[in-house]
Amino acid sequence: MAEITFDDFLKVDIRTGKVVKAEAFPEARKPAIKVWIDFGEEIGVRKTSAQITAHYSPETLIGKQVMGVVNFPPRQIGPFMSEVLLLGVPDEEGSIVLVSPDHDTPAGGRMH
Repeated sequence: MAEITFDDFLKVDIRTGKVVKAEAFPEARKPAIKVWIDFGEEIGVRKTSAQITAHYSPETLIGKQVMGVVNFPPRQIGPFMSEVLLLGVPDEEGSIVLVSPDHDTPAGGRMH
């Protein structure tokens, strides 16, 4: 794996947000959920599509704190425009588990 500098790391804007809306995404090629995340006043609500159906349903995501990269350019996912990258790690079977703070934090807080 290539090393990066601390300045490279600072270019990636990772923020905490709270899921405010989630719904099934039946048009996706692989099972996915459309997710709207509130990143606070400065950034606002951003939407994304996430292949996280093994561990989450739209109903269980509402109110959940998550971490996301907010400074990638928007990306078209089928008929849906993704504006943020949710962060997660694979479990033993390769299904994604979302990364989230272990204590409540204000929406929009930047990862250090």
